Amino acid sequence: MPQGLNVRSEIGTLRKVMLHRPGGELLNLSPDNLAPLLFDDIPFLEVAQAEHDRFAQMLRDEGVEVLYLDRLVAEALDAHEGARAELTEEFLSECGVGGARFRDAVRKRLDDIKDTVSFVDKIIEGVRADEVDLRASRSMSLADVMLTGKNIDSEILVDPIPNAYFTRDTFSVIGGGVSINHMRFETRRRETLLGTYLFRYHPEYAGVPLWYDRDLPYHIEGGDILVLGPTVIGIGISERTQPAAIDCIARQLLWSESRSGVEHVFAFSIPHKRSFMHLDTVCTQVDVDTFTVHPGILGTLRVFELTRGRGEGDVTIRQLDGSLDAILAKALGLPAVRLIKCGGDDPIASAREQWNDGSNTLAVRPGRVFVYQRNAVTNGILEKAGLELLEIPSAELSRGRGGPHCMSMAFWRDDIA
Repeated sequence: MPQGLNVRSEIGTLRKVMLHRPGGELLNLSPDNLAPLLFDDIPFLEVAQAEHDRFAQMLRDEGVEVLYLDRLVAEALDAHEGARAELTEEFLSECGVGGARFRDAVRKRLDDIKDTVSFVDKIIEGVRADEVDLRASRSMSLADVMLTGKNIDSEILVDPIPNAYFTRDTFSVIGGGVSINHMRFETRRRETLLGTYLFRYHPEYAGVPLWYDRDLPYHIEGGDILVLGPTVIGIGISERTQPAAIDCIARQLLWSESRSGVEHVFAFSIPHKRSFMHLDTVCTQVDVDTFTVHPGILGTLRVFELTRGRGEGDVTIRQLDGSLDAILAKALGLPAVRLIKCGGDDPIASAREQWNDGSNTLAVRPGRVFVYQRNAVTNGILEKAGLELLEIPSAELSRGRGGPHCMSMAFWRDDIA
């Protein structure tokens, strides 16, 4: 398999992809913490894992090497002396445990895990009160109680990171480099620590160009980033990505000495609501000249093109007129593109299947795409349009509000001739 990173399209033959298999973090979801952890329901873990395993095997059957987030991070930590301790301290500073007594207890729980993969999994899973010995740590202080917002009777000391199986969001491979994203919601920001350590210390990926950093002040998420071609990037202005973040990453991509190759950044302003969470929730590319779209964005989009300005580091911005298909065709240098509507012309089917990520697809090569099995109306339309579908069972995975594109982060795609 090829080494390093190379993603210069959304449809080039997929060779290497990173996933995260759902784990114990889903068992730490409860009706009381669903909303702050960005879930609408609690997936049945056993079935979600079986569905995810099927997805991974289907990828392998297509010739794709499947990497796993926890193993990659563990390899990075094992490759550098002191990296695990460094991650532990950063994690403790960001995980919401403010009192010294609780921090000591959680640190001991993490340090007692010998296997590095299990250590990473525990960070994702969260820490329950019954897993630690608070009696062995220093005496309780008022600061412990007030700073942490938790007490000795709390069921969970460190919240789980249940969104981790949506590996698209926390960092984004663009060309031969990576954007380590600043997530909008606090509950997802710890996920980006894992990406930071992966790309800081992993023997194969350390030192790749960095297009964005999690410490920058503006939020941007990977579901809003589409690599439309070697020189063209699309980014959604969405509920979770700010225009100021696009300014920052566009300047880096357009002017970086690391030579991203990007010459045009297209910013698509989409409605700011949960069902339109990211750009890839409402639009993904399935073939050289074909996209799936949610009809709710047609006629409502404002699109901006960012290119190099005249002065060093300057960026020129202009608003584009015309329909989405015309703009995409021009961006890709094509005479025309097809837009296939999620749910077709049936507004009820469209809304239902959009909720279940009918527009969120993953191409393994031009015209051959992964979709959720449950979106029967949209899938039928895609098949009639000549596309080859790989249908993933999705009764439980879909409860997290993310589809095949959300659950995968391409590390290598072949360039399109």
